This record gives sequence, C-alpha cells and structure tokens, in this order.
Amino acid sequence: MRDIRKEIQDKLQDIEAWENVQIILAVESGSRAWGFASSDSDYDVRFIYVRSREDYLKLNPYKDVIEWQLDEVFDINGWDLKKALVQFHRSNTTLFEWSNSPIVYKKTVLWEEIYEKAMVYFAEKPAICHYYGTAKSAYERHLCGEQVKYKKYFYALRPLLACQYIERYHKIPPVLFEELLQMELAKGLRQQINRLLEVKKVTKEKDLNPHMPKIMAFIRTELERQKQIVEGMEDDRRGEWDTLNELFLDVLLR
Repeated sequence: MRDIRKEIQDKLQDIEAWENVQIILAVESGSRAWGFASSDSDYDVRFIYVRSREDYLKLNPYKDVIEWQLDEVFDINGWDLKKALVQFHRSNTTLFEWSNSPIVYKKTVLWEEIYEKAMVYFAEKPAICHYYGTAKSAYERHLCGEQVKYKKYFYALRPLLACQYIERYHKIPPVLFEELLQMELAKGLRQQINRLLEVKKVTKEKDLNPHMPKIMAFIRTELERQKQIVEGMEDDRRGEWDTLNELFLDVLLR
C-alpha cells in the first residue's frame, strides 16, 4: 500500500540535500487541509526554508521560492524565510493558513518561535479581502451555471464563513471547514450544509447537479454583505518592522 506521508517526508529530505536548505515548516494546503478533499485530490505541500547565513549575505540575488514538483499527485513548493517574514508584515492570509494547517509534515522549534511572534501581524481587513475575493471568484467561475458540481459550493462557503469568523471573533480563523461550522450560523444554514455534505458523498466529483437554492441564497447574500464590510474597513495592518527584523537577525546569528 502506498505510503504518501513517507513519500512526502522523503521528498522534503531530498529538497534539503539538493538545495542546501533547512526546512522549518512543511504542511498540507488546499482542500485536504480544509477537510473536503476528494479521493483523487493532489497533495498541496507547502514549506518554509532557511538558507545558510552566507547565502543571505551575498550581493547577487537569489530565488526566494523552491518549486520542486507539480504533477497529478504532488504540488510541492516553498518560500524562503525572508520572503515569509515580508509576507507576515503584509498579513498574507495564505501564509497564516499554512501556519495553522491541521496536516503537518514537519514543524521545528525554530518555526514555533517565529510564528509565536509573527502572528501579531494578522490583520482583519486583508484577511476578509482575501476570503471575500476567493469566494467571489469561486461563485463567478463555478456557481453561475444552471447546474453545479457540489464540491464547488465549499470553495465559496468556506471563505465566507471565515469572513464571518473574523467579523465575530477578531482573530485568525480555523483552517478546517468543520471547525468553522461550530460557529452559530444563520437559521437553517447548518441543516442545508449538512445535507450538502451528505449528497456530496453519494455523487461523483465531476457530476453536474441541480442547485441547492438556500445554499445559493446564502452565498449571494453574504458576498454582498462582505463586500460592504470590506469597503467600510480601514487598513489595520501593523506598520512596524522591528519584530520581524529581530526574528530574521536572530535566525542568521544562530
């Protein structure tokens, strides 16, 4: 029986040896981390790595990403730590999702120390903008036809529920869809989502199916509501760099 996790661990070791880097975080991203992958979904492995001190001090530019593999089974790529710290300053929502993925292939003490300090750079407006944009794109690309692939509903539902989570709790939303469902939801929505989950289990991934009107009504209404929320928010990103600069310098001096 194929051991995918071991394959991923072996590939991470290959990356470290070939690229001469230290991987400090490696996680699953995308539908597997969100909790609604299909049996044939690929593995979206994302990692953060550190180069040697000498590499960071060279005058010539260096690539700050490693694109290792992309095929029907694996999508594996990673960011240099310096890039990651810059993205924390921008409150990059994707990076916060990687940091909180429920499927972890590698996590070092160094990364835990970094994230404990970097998580204060989470900002609500860029996160809601990200999730609203993701939901809007999913709606326009996949949900406007007369029939729909039921899995595509989740690509709009999950980010919209993440928006609601931020709105209510003012903190980083959970990655797992089922954890977002623990919130108090609009009347009847939980029952409709549970029905959607049950129907999805007995339909094929590529099958086109009739719309579920109550799910669609929620998506349309919430898209409009979140658009208005975003337009009324002020930029709440943290301006100072001191914490991130200190983190980077500390890593280089180790």
